[in-house]
Amino acid sequence: MKKDILYACLAFGAMTVACGGPVPGLAADGQYVVGVSNTLIGNGWREEMVCSIKAEALASGKVSKIVLANRNGGPSEQIADLRNLISAGVDIIILNPSDRKALDPVIKQALAKHIVVVAVDQAVSAPGAYVLSNDQVAYGREGAEALFKALGGKGNVVEMRGIDGVPADADRHEGFEQALKKYPNVKVVASVFTGWSPDKGSQQIKDLLGSGKRIDGVWTSGIDSMIVDAYKSANVKFVPVVGADNNGFIAQMINDKDNGLTAIAVTNPPAVGGAGLGLALGILSGKKEPRVVHLTPRVYTNANARGMDWAKSVYDPKVDPTYPVYSGIPPYTSYTPAQEKACKGPGEA
Repeated sequence: MKKDILYACLAFGAMTVACGGPVPGLAADGQYVVGVSNTLIGNGWREEMVCSIKAEALASGKVSKIVLANRNGGPSEQIADLRNLISAGVDIIILNPSDRKALDPVIKQALAKHIVVVAVDQAVSAPGAYVLSNDQVAYGREGAEALFKALGGKGNVVEMRGIDGVPADADRHEGFEQALKKYPNVKVVASVFTGWSPDKGSQQIKDLLGSGKRIDGVWTSGIDSMIVDAYKSANVKFVPVVGADNNGFIAQMINDKDNGLTAIAVTNPPAVGGAGLGLALGILSGKKEPRVVHLTPRVYTNANARGMDWAKSVYDPKVDPTYPVYSGIPPYTSYTPAQEKACKGPGEA
């Protein structure tokens, strides 16, 4: 496809705008090759993000193959993976960035090859790249405000963050701090980086519970059901906990309400992966899309009927507890929940 684009640009000098960026409608066979870059494995949210990309690729009928670069790593590893994807001749790159700015030069290289680049879940600063993400600042702010209100505006809280240095963590922390400024009687007694690792987060809360510090509430960046489990194991009275829309946490919202648990879930659908692909395919078909698409998170708590009704409607006992609840993001996704759960892309048995 890249040679077709080059010839088209040479032949039609008037196409200066198109030849400076993605050229729509030039896939000779109507099929595109999609590159995916993910730098966190063993994490249910990221696994489901990849599955949503595969599902959308299959449902669209416009993708011939997915080239997946999937490993644990930071900016240097991701830069190497992105270079490999460029060399592989992909038409689209969907990436969950490990850094906001460090990837800009390699993204520029991709754009020069007329590859449509979409950063999902977290933002990049590279001009020309598209960003489709959950509003991570709002995620931190809305969840924190709900927690502080549940505490009556005062008390000691723990902030359990994600991975130090990545854009989503920085944005969520910014939102958390915005909320904190409104509640001068709330004190953060500990702030830790979980690495979005269930095992690490579980050990951290166990250490905090054994430290003797008074804890009135816990805000988490998505490592949530493990926190509730730690309270159960320690036989300690529950405190309000903020988490994400993870299946295990949703089950706890339902089942532990009568045991005194106040659970607050902030939506953060991993379907941004599939939505990012849908956005890219739309661009290649000639649609005009904004450079930045932010999805507004919703907040649900088991302290009211609305939250309980939502929890019961999305919980699936057949889904792994560490995985988020399955959902699409119209109008960017067209796959069914069954396709997302199957996690099969084009050409995969």
